[in-house]
Amino acid sequence: MLKLFQYNWQVRDDWFKWCENVSEEELLKKRVGGAGSILYTLFHIIDVEYSWILELKGEPCPEEPLFESYASLPKVKEFSRKCRQEVEPFVASWTCEMERQIFSETDSSRKVVCFRYGEVMRHVIAHEIHHIGQLSVWSRELGRAPVTANFIRRGLFEE
Repeated sequence: MLKLFQYNWQVRDDWFKWCENVSEEELLKKRVGGAGSILYTLFHIIDVEYSWILELKGEPCPEEPLFESYASLPKVKEFSRKCRQEVEPFVASWTCEMERQIFSETDSSRKVVCFRYGEVMRHVIAHEIHHIGQLSVWSRELGRAPVTANFIRRGLFEE
């Protein structure tokens, strides 16, 4: 589990570097498909990861932050750093016993729904990978090469 989160964090950091050479106007421009804009998409994947893991930790989830308060590359990078600092110890302490623990919540129709912790963790991983794919499409539309999605050659298994 940890290696896939580390992969996502590396890829996210690579996208932040990619964004440094794109105008703020392009980063905030509403785009077809995906979550909306390049910067909002990065903000969204951070917020989703943070919210789900806080809930698995049993900690109260703060109200969803307004993107308008984070609508610049430095602010989204800082939001990522802060959130990762809070979730990384939980991810690093993951054990096989946690896989089948039950997480329950009340959905918007006031129905209680239950998920396994392992299912939620994999959802968070897949959610980010899904949105990173959209960023890759948008980068091509801008005539720029996307960040590599390769898992290998990232040094994740070097001792």
